[in-house]
Amino acid sequence: MEFAILARHGESEFSARAVVNGDAAVTCPLTPRGEEEARRLGDALAGEPVDVCVVSEFERTRQTADVALAGREVPRLVVPELNDPRYGVFEGGPLDEYRAWARTHGSSEHPPGGGESRRGIVERYARGFRRLLDLPEATVLAVIHSLPIAYALSGEAPSRIVPVVEHAVAHRLAAAELEDAVELLEAWAAAPSW
Repeated sequence: MEFAILARHGESEFSARAVVNGDAAVTCPLTPRGEEEARRLGDALAGEPVDVCVVSEFERTRQTADVALAGREVPRLVVPELNDPRYGVFEGGPLDEYRAWARTHGSSEHPPGGGESRRGIVERYARGFRRLLDLPEATVLAVIHSLPIAYALSGEAPSRIVPVVEHAVAHRLAAAELEDAVELLEAWAAAPSW
């Protein structure tokens, strides 16, 4: 890989209501607004060479990629390591409730009900981004989720709460920039600061 273009999916039925969804088996399509955002992403990428498109296991990422790349022959690759987190008892509930829990619990703690620890999430995202870096294709479009993109773009060690990334906006990173982000995630996961 020489370049990664990271883009969050378009607005989904869950994100429109600020509700969390970490279960890929749950149907969660784009809203009409999300479909329009995906079309705008496609317009923004019209002049970009895209050699492969990575998506997570979630319907909203696949649907965004389908709309954005309509009319282009771009192979797809599913990378489950870039899935949204598993939220446990917070699944299907307000993002604010999950964030309230996250502010008061350590990175190795799992949300009740089979949720995923933040440390585990960071380790998983680092593995997912390593998979992108190892791809032979020059330009990789990754249509994924807010959290992994926020970690990749921050330039800092993971914090308890990160800003939500805009829907369907392309963020271009050179391989060296993504490598730096992955090394930062890996170093933090080896010795978490919270």
